[in-house]
Amino acid sequence: MSMSLADSWGSAPASPIGFEGYEKRLEITLSDAPVFVDPCGRGLRALSREQIDSFLDLAKCTIVSHLSNKHFDSYVLSESSLFVYPHKVVLKTCGTTKLLLSIPRILELAAELSLPVLSVKYSHGMFIFPGAQPSPHRSFSEEVSVLNSFFGGLKSGGNAYVIGDAFKPKKKWHVYYATEEPEQPMVTLEMCMTGLDAKKAEVFFKDSTDGSCSSAKEMTMLSGISEIIPEMEICDFEFDPCGYSMNGIFGPAVSTIHVTPEEGFSYASYEAMNFNPSSLVYDDLIKKVLACFCPSDFSVAVTIFGGHGFAKSWAKGAEVDSYMCDDLVEQELPGGGVLMYQSFTAVTPGAVSPRSTLDGWNSDGAEMVAKSKEMSVCWEGEKAAKKKDADA
Repeated sequence: MSMSLADSWGSAPASPIGFEGYEKRLEITLSDAPVFVDPCGRGLRALSREQIDSFLDLAKCTIVSHLSNKHFDSYVLSESSLFVYPHKVVLKTCGTTKLLLSIPRILELAAELSLPVLSVKYSHGMFIFPGAQPSPHRSFSEEVSVLNSFFGGLKSGGNAYVIGDAFKPKKKWHVYYATEEPEQPMVTLEMCMTGLDAKKAEVFFKDSTDGSCSSAKEMTMLSGISEIIPEMEICDFEFDPCGYSMNGIFGPAVSTIHVTPEEGFSYASYEAMNFNPSSLVYDDLIKKVLACFCPSDFSVAVTIFGGHGFAKSWAKGAEVDSYMCDDLVEQELPGGGVLMYQSFTAVTPGAVSPRSTLDGWNSDGAEMVAKSKEMSVCWEGEKAAKKKDADA
């Protein structure tokens, strides 16, 4: 009997220090099936719960809550979120999950539905506890190797980027992208926050210091999350003894938030995807999110397909009061896409919680990914960082 991919990579060691908040994010976009195969155009939404569980099991996560509309299905997971559109699946997992192990099963299910792969995008920040990550997530090089084995044959080839200041290894953004042809216009915002304000983080503990017990709904209201995009219908979930996740849906648009509130490794993420970029002001949305968490540091990655004209205010760098921009990179992607990455540090004394007091972990020297036919690397020094003025 041949050893399976999952078996060959073994189990993840548990972190002896704290929970890894930074998520790994996989987005696979598929082309249409022939009309006679899928006359109703349901695509991936035709998958049963059992079939969905079959690839989540491989990633080591489970569904805890579910919300749908006519456009897509959203799932809050034990470790982050899953979104299933007819021709797109977005799987986002935190902790020591094995996200990439889900790929073979996802592709198998897509093939059964006659849905060929159009593109793939994989991304994550710099893990707080990189040494606790299991194979195949022990390094970005290892992840790229796995991704190329499935998607390197797409027309663009596999393209890998490590974006950020080489002298600030904790502030890097890792992206892999491959595509068969240009994608439909879409803007995606991924925001990662660390060093959450202690009072803001306290909201996400189930049992508060005064003895009261908070539900997910109360956390959503008290934190201000419900006011970020008020039109969103929210499906939220609280974890025991602390932690919070939510998915918000409105038409084809989605937002999602995940919070690890423990001091020393506190973290929160915010994502918005598939929205009309002219309906939201980039800077205003970021400020609303920051008001919920008041982090000491944060980064924003905006991926744009469809051009700067389509993206409106999203195609330029953000300016945020009380924060200094450490880095601004604009990276072109195959098929006409562009990635805007910024990282920020708080500059107002006393406005944020103390920095991490943990030791025993080392994130020095984010690994370089060697250039090859399948991949390329973007470092600070190469910054194709064309700072665009507001009219570009």
